[in-house]
Amino acid sequence: MKKSYTAISAMILIAVFCISNSVTAQLNFLPRGSQMAKVSQRIGNTDVTIVYSRPSVNDREIWGALVPYGMNNLGFGTAKESPWRAGANENTIFKTSDELTIGGKTLPAGKYGLHMIINEDNTATVIFSKNHDAWGSYFYEPGEDALRVDVETKEIPHVEQLTFLFNEVDATSAVASLNWEKKQIPFKVETDVTNNVLADIRQKLQTTPGFARQSWEQAANFALNNDGDLDEALNWVDAAIAGQFFSQKTFNNLSIKSQILAKQGKTAEAEKLMDEALPLGTVFQVHGYGRQLIAQGKNDEALEIFKWNAKNHKGTWPVHYGLARGYSALGDNKSTLKHLKIAMENAPAQANKDRVAANIAKAEKGEGIN
Repeated sequence: MKKSYTAISAMILIAVFCISNSVTAQLNFLPRGSQMAKVSQRIGNTDVTIVYSRPSVNDREIWGALVPYGMNNLGFGTAKESPWRAGANENTIFKTSDELTIGGKTLPAGKYGLHMIINEDNTATVIFSKNHDAWGSYFYEPGEDALRVDVETKEIPHVEQLTFLFNEVDATSAVASLNWEKKQIPFKVETDVTNNVLADIRQKLQTTPGFARQSWEQAANFALNNDGDLDEALNWVDAAIAGQFFSQKTFNNLSIKSQILAKQGKTAEAEKLMDEALPLGTVFQVHGYGRQLIAQGKNDEALEIFKWNAKNHKGTWPVHYGLARGYSALGDNKSTLKHLKIAMENAPAQANKDRVAANIAKAEKGEGIN
């Protein structure tokens, strides 16, 4: 029986597909001379990642030779002039989960091809291209640039294998740098951590974390302590106190709300709320609140809180340690020493005793312990 035209056509297509795959398939897991590498840095809640290949110097002349200065025709691909691929093999890739500021310019969240123009005068141009899929810089198009930043290079001790690093990391920024041979090419990346975190909070509260009271408390506390919108923070903490899915007043959420109200200038409301919060607190939470007041310079109020703690958690650790801190804040050295010695007797662990002993030594010299 003859096979139908459709069946024969299908068999031909399958054969062609198999032959094509057998020709183009590559063992891309085999070791390379320039090994693949990845380096990442979290800044706040923003993840910045560089994926690259690591060529070695191998006694070669690098700058101006293996890596030519300026833009160059590489003799392959569609680019008439190309920068350096900032590595070896495929395109070096730069990824960021949030918007960055680099050299005073904005780079949106996303994935970019990372290229560089190296100059003879110890300067370089770092290029972030929207085309991150192309191989190397052979298909570079200036019109696809998302950002260009001019930087100064630095001389460093010899680095045999090309290495990207994140240096000088702080709360809102990091310096990314390419290091190879005796040259470093640094560029600083910065991000608005507060806005990034608040945007993430708003999204996360609409998902599973939003069904936990503690998530709303954490959200409100972050906004409170990071110059967020206080009205939004108040809504969040109110959701924790009397939300649709839970309704529970705790020392934590009431004290957060009190601090928000105080920051809004509603002092009487804030104080009334703390009176309500104190009986709900543990001895350690009340102690922490007293120390918080000392940090704010409210020393008389702090001593009253430490006295309240000593009365309502009589004889427990760390009420006398708190009283010592309260009296020390007011300059009453005699009372400070008295309560430090009692604190030494009821300290629960050697580490606690060591801290108290160190403060006794300070107090005996007439020094403050806060």
